[in-house]
Amino acid sequence: MNAWEIVRYAAGGIAVNKLRSALTMLGILIGVASVILLVGVGHGASKQVQDSLQALGTNTLTVSPARGGQGTAGVRPLTLQDAEALADRAAVPDVAAVAPVVQAAGTATADGASHAIPQIVGTRPQWFSITNSAVAQGRAFTEDELAQGRKVVVLGRSAVSELFPGADPVGRRIVVQGVPFEVIGVLKPKGTAGAQDADDTAIAPLTTVQATLTGYGAVSQIVVQARSADLLGPAQAQVSAVLDARHHITEPAQADYRILNQAQLLETRTEATRTFTVLLGAVAAISLLVGGIGITNIMLVTVTERIREIGIRKAIGAPRSVILSQFLVEATLLSVGGGLLGVTAALVASRFTLAGVEPVLTSGPIALAFGVSVLIGLVFGSLPAGRAAGLRPIEALRHE
Repeated sequence: MNAWEIVRYAAGGIAVNKLRSALTMLGILIGVASVILLVGVGHGASKQVQDSLQALGTNTLTVSPARGGQGTAGVRPLTLQDAEALADRAAVPDVAAVAPVVQAAGTATADGASHAIPQIVGTRPQWFSITNSAVAQGRAFTEDELAQGRKVVVLGRSAVSELFPGADPVGRRIVVQGVPFEVIGVLKPKGTAGAQDADDTAIAPLTTVQATLTGYGAVSQIVVQARSADLLGPAQAQVSAVLDARHHITEPAQADYRILNQAQLLETRTEATRTFTVLLGAVAAISLLVGGIGITNIMLVTVTERIREIGIRKAIGAPRSVILSQFLVEATLLSVGGGLLGVTAALVASRFTLAGVEPVLTSGPIALAFGVSVLIGLVFGSLPAGRAAGLRPIEALRHE
């Protein structure tokens, strides 16, 4: 009996019990689709983290007060003078730009619409380039508008959607906490960063926000841009040296400020999501293993039902290898069919957002999941196939 005839007999055996075969393939389908989709969700989550952090710039440092530092007795807050010191090229030669930031929150109204903006940022024009915050419509504010304390604002896309649904906001007016602002621009969307919507924001000149919303005093943070990603480490050391001198810090543990290194944060978050992806894949692989156990059980039932057929074929001269191959091929066909359906189901499901994440499918997990499904057919089908091939003809013919 040639290979084609073995495959034909195996396919015929599958066709005899269509429902049983379909349920067996369903188990493999669920396992393969789960592995591909959950790994895709992990990759999608990793991509979201990378995109959100890279949107802030990988050569960026964020200086903020240490926990419990701002306003604590004996602790110096961050000031505009600190920001000016960090802009001194002689002291920090590897720093390209500096922007102090003050933050507030408030309710904005426009043409009858009202929206609570969680992050109103007062800063300098350099902030847009330092944080990779491109303006999609209109323009950013200028140094002259900063110096004059002009009441102008650049809105994030989410704030625009709430205040000016379906309309062009540029040139329109909003009122924040009773203070009128002219909308001069709209930021390019950045998406969400964890639970926070990075597009639900408003950016205005530092002098204006201080005069109308926050008052003159400490700044919330200082964003610093290194001259390149390679110089981020030296730039951080220079920033620390300047602030230590200004704040009279003699021991690092006493620092009343902290520096967030975007490159280090990106590396840490990426490693965490990679581990998360592996765990998701391992959990999904269990369902694939369960599908393999299902193949073993179904094939054992099949062998039991066809003992007399096996006895007849052996009695007329069918060798052990042919019987073994037939049932092994039958198990493999079930796993291949389930694997192909699982890949198809995963490709279709990946078009939808799952748990707030858009799955990112790559060829590696798809090929691996399908290859494992084929291997499962061979491994888990070997036991029932070996049992069928080992039957003695006389005992098989006596079976009721």
